[in-house]
Amino acid sequence: MPLLYTIGKLTVGNGLRWGWAPEVEGLEHVPASGGAIIAGNHLSVADELFLGAVIPRHIAFWAKAEYFTGTGFRGWLTRSVVSGLGAIRVERAGGRAALSAFDGAIPVLKAGDIVALYPEGTRSPDGRLYRGRTGVARLALAAGVPIVPVGMIGTDKVQPIGQRMPSLRRGAVTIRFGPAIDVTGRGADSSSLRAITDEVMTAIQKLTGQEYVPRYAPPKPSGPQAE
Repeated sequence: MPLLYTIGKLTVGNGLRWGWAPEVEGLEHVPASGGAIIAGNHLSVADELFLGAVIPRHIAFWAKAEYFTGTGFRGWLTRSVVSGLGAIRVERAGGRAALSAFDGAIPVLKAGDIVALYPEGTRSPDGRLYRGRTGVARLALAAGVPIVPVGMIGTDKVQPIGQRMPSLRRGAVTIRFGPAIDVTGRGADSSSLRAITDEVMTAIQKLTGQEYVPRYAPPKPSGPQAE
């Protein structure tokens, strides 16, 4: 685990666990070792903070390319932080540029790390669960790792879209992990990718109880959205 990530878990992570007291269910489904994808719904920027706080292993999150290319002292500081946290660089331009983020995640997963991914591709604008993009299936198949579904509940109340800092609401957040989905031997054709992705989204919906919307969420350039 990167040193800066360890420091973050001891400070920010423990602060979240103590201050917000999130309820955690099914953590035993997260592998104790080996590569895995954590695939969840996306309600708030706080989702990543709470995931990092409750999962005892290092999670490689995505960070936009601008964080790695800034200039001056501020650029150096931001670059040092995201690199020190073990983040994966992602281009906001989409297309082949965005797919390079998935290429960068494959060796991370094969090396035995965890990568967090939001199949919806962006935060839900209204709290509903939208159709998943097949990048999660592509990545799992390419790296040969399982997909662990996770349902985040209440993070949108703690830190709604547009709110800079999370509100202190003890016990308002619930994080539910489901059994891992094994993709071994599954096909990589478009219909198989869609079937795996739909299976993941169904598992997430069962964990959260969200209303499901069978279409993609309105696009927002916050992460890879490979189809």
